[in-house]
Amino acid sequence: MSESRVLGIIVVNYASSRLLQENLTATAAAVPDARIIVVDNLSSPEERVRVEHLCTGQGWHLVAMADNAGFGGGVNAGAAVAFGELGATDVLLLNPDAHIDARSTRALAAATQDGMTLASPRVEDAHGRTWFAGMDVYLDDGSMGGPRRRREQPDARRMPWLSGACLWVPRPLWERLDGFHDDYFLYWEDVDISVRASRAGGRLLVVDEAVAVHDEGGTHRSARQRAEAKSELYYYYNIRNRLLFAALLLDRKDAEAWSRSAGRNAWQVLLRGGRRQFLRPIPPLRAAWRGVRDGRRLMTSARSDREVSV
Repeated sequence: MSESRVLGIIVVNYASSRLLQENLTATAAAVPDARIIVVDNLSSPEERVRVEHLCTGQGWHLVAMADNAGFGGGVNAGAAVAFGELGATDVLLLNPDAHIDARSTRALAAATQDGMTLASPRVEDAHGRTWFAGMDVYLDDGSMGGPRRRREQPDARRMPWLSGACLWVPRPLWERLDGFHDDYFLYWEDVDISVRASRAGGRLLVVDEAVAVHDEGGTHRSARQRAEAKSELYYYYNIRNRLLFAALLLDRKDAEAWSRSAGRNAWQVLLRGGRRQFLRPIPPLRAAWRGVRDGRRLMTSARSDREVSV
């Protein structure tokens, strides 16, 4: 970072103080000039005390939320502190279970000097396997695909997006976008802000020479635990927010196509938790049904709002 640029690193926490201790302390040591902002979405009084002690001991800035504002709402609160009282020129969003080194932050800084580039490092898991190196959402059906699918389907209509697990945002671009859309609460916020950045004249860039390590869900879970069913919240918001994204950012024809494929997409989301979960199928199927139902309601509401505004 040049002397004229100030980096704020924002981590949104929810019941993950152990992960902050493991990962954010490593990042803070690697990038000592950065301002560290921990946004604590309220999970329990005990967790709040643990986060307060950690921030005090490390000299980090704590934004203590009165409730759980979700990822986008938490980032927005952290960015207000970073760009306001701390004078940051850029922010780096980082998951509690991720860390990054000094060389990689320098590479991200160099790639975003124009102030209008949204940048991600290449993200690896704890075993060195690529976890993220760019992703696309496909307009015809709302499915996702990575770089390999781009080569296989070069003519498909797609919109690139960058993961919020580790995302660099310069202040001029942040202010043009007015931050995250916090109606998502969990999942799809990064897809939304990436597409809006592109439409606002920004550039999306995966910086290959920058690497972050992201152990999705925590470093001490076993392989068996990682293969188990995901939470109802995971299923619900992934399924619902696909339709919210369509309502907010797609034209009517594409949004209706996504609505028609909502059931098939929901099934694909459920399969991420493996088939053994269907031995006790009520929780995942309930989450899928609610996600489709509420997503379609949001689409209807958004369509009505657009018609009224015309």
